[in-house]
Amino acid sequence: MSLSGSERGVVIAKDVMVPMRDGVRLATDIYYPARGGERERGPLPTILGRTSYDKTWPELWVEPVANFFAPRGYVVALQDLRGRHKSEGAGQYYHTANVHEGEDGYDTIEWIASQPWSNGRVGMTGSSHGGIVQTMASLSRPPHLAAIWVDVAPTNIFAHQSREGGAMSLQMFGALFLHAHDSQEIRDDPIARRRVTEGWENIGGLLASMPFEPGRTPLSAVPNLEETLFHYYYDGEYNDFWDMEACNQEPRFHKAADVPGVFSGGWYDPFAAATTNQYAVMSRQNGTPQRLIMGPWTHNGMRSGSVHAGDVDFGPASAYGQDAYNGMRLRWFDRWLKDMDNRVEDEPPVRIFVMGGGDGKRNAAGRLNHGGRWHSEVEWPIRRAARRDLYLRSGGRLTLDAPGPGESPSSYTHDPDRPVPTIASSVTALSKLAKLPQGFGPVPPRDRMQPIVISGGAHQAEGRGHFASRPPYPEIAARPDVLAFQSDPLEEDVEATGGARVTLWVSSTAVDTDFTAKLLDVYPPSEDYPSGYHLNIADSIIRARFRNGFERAEMMTPGEVYRVRIELPPVSNLFKAGHAIRLDIASSSFPKYDVNPNTGEPLGRHTGTARAVNTVYTDLGRPSRVSLPVIPVG
Repeated sequence: MSLSGSERGVVIAKDVMVPMRDGVRLATDIYYPARGGERERGPLPTILGRTSYDKTWPELWVEPVANFFAPRGYVVALQDLRGRHKSEGAGQYYHTANVHEGEDGYDTIEWIASQPWSNGRVGMTGSSHGGIVQTMASLSRPPHLAAIWVDVAPTNIFAHQSREGGAMSLQMFGALFLHAHDSQEIRDDPIARRRVTEGWENIGGLLASMPFEPGRTPLSAVPNLEETLFHYYYDGEYNDFWDMEACNQEPRFHKAADVPGVFSGGWYDPFAAATTNQYAVMSRQNGTPQRLIMGPWTHNGMRSGSVHAGDVDFGPASAYGQDAYNGMRLRWFDRWLKDMDNRVEDEPPVRIFVMGGGDGKRNAAGRLNHGGRWHSEVEWPIRRAARRDLYLRSGGRLTLDAPGPGESPSSYTHDPDRPVPTIASSVTALSKLAKLPQGFGPVPPRDRMQPIVISGGAHQAEGRGHFASRPPYPEIAARPDVLAFQSDPLEEDVEATGGARVTLWVSSTAVDTDFTAKLLDVYPPSEDYPSGYHLNIADSIIRARFRNGFERAEMMTPGEVYRVRIELPPVSNLFKAGHAIRLDIASSSFPKYDVNPNTGEPLGRHTGTARAVNTVYTDLGRPSRVSLPVIPVG
């Protein structure tokens, strides 16, 4: 395997102020490869990372990017985004809704290419927000962008990041605190900083006291970020805000630069749909090589080297970590920025981890051995996946057989004041800030973050450690406001790889309510798990007022039957013989999503709540079902 060497030292130029077209200057740390204490003059390729999380963050940027690539013959440029940290543009930072983002990426790349030390080739890398900025730069088509590696990044913050199925993804409430605590606007205001910090420490109380009110959240200390919060919270209809290129790149993918790209993510990352879709579009339209890597990971799993996601272990083969990740990134950039003949273009374009197949025992770390294996593919979506419909039936059955004409519907009462708790899911930044003991020294907020929802998989039962759970802590399937539809034990292995679709025929006593769908892999009872293990695989939601699209809300007529559809994010899971497939239907998953009050009032501005009796129909004329993308096994 051919890689560039690491025999060089590093010389750093701190806070080089790179001018943008409107005169705002962005602080950029430039790491040059050096020999004998003197930096190499070039011409050299450049790795660019643009970040909202502070370019000097050692674990995120300095060690894995600057101190890895610069000794291997790359100039590394790490830049604070406009309005962040050392860059100019105070008050112009709106989380991920930044109108200058594409222009700033273009101007930075072209400034780099104009420097005497540059060979004219710039590669970009970064995760999450550091991936969004790559997509934005690509849409502006800078002539000297030569390759990208986009990791765990949304491409449509309406659909993937801030709202889902019409509900607010409350993970972004947590994320806004992460961006507010170190904002420029309150850097010299200890009272405002304390207000943000205390609000973050009490985020559970804030979530429990919804609805939010403008000017009364701790985020009001940073007005531009509170403004963003209320777009996320109030704007359920797809409007001009959501249609900005900064918010939704998907309709503009045709504008993207045709450069070699890798798109990496995880099945338990909330942006799995974005990652796989971006690869699918780019692989169709681009002439340059495109790659997809999907592991059994959470938002940070690929880089962390973890073998588990939440309470579920996938085995040592699932781990990447920074060493493996950097080795792969180095080969990618060596090929396209240095013309090294390492033949990365000849490797399979799609690499996915198929979860499942483990022995189901509790391992030494106390986690479920779910197992899995890596598999190479030539495309995504996988053409040989065949749609298999499983029908929801009365009595909680899930069958291949369609229902008959007289099958009875199933009903439950959704009480917004007693929502179904999110036990584990694909979430990020849904965290609180741990309070420090009296007299304890300063600890950076990013080291005090504690999740309030497990990111990954877990047995679906309430418990003392799960937010919004209450005694006697039932299994989720045993709650009266959850309909669980379960197959018989499988006679043979079933692999589902791709996105599942749920079609429900429903009615409600309310004019608006939510329907959630959760796909589970149900382990049979065992010595380690006497009641079995109910593993969440994928879930999503639809707010009924948006059943016909997000451009315009349409209230329900109480008692009238409607068809609603829920698109589950893509997964790859092997349901072993002896296991069962289950689909849970409910009307809340809190705090992953905000809770529908059932009143039909404007979103986020309700004055009360109402119980709703919601009904799912399962007869011949109204066949509720889940459609799985099944891959032949063997």
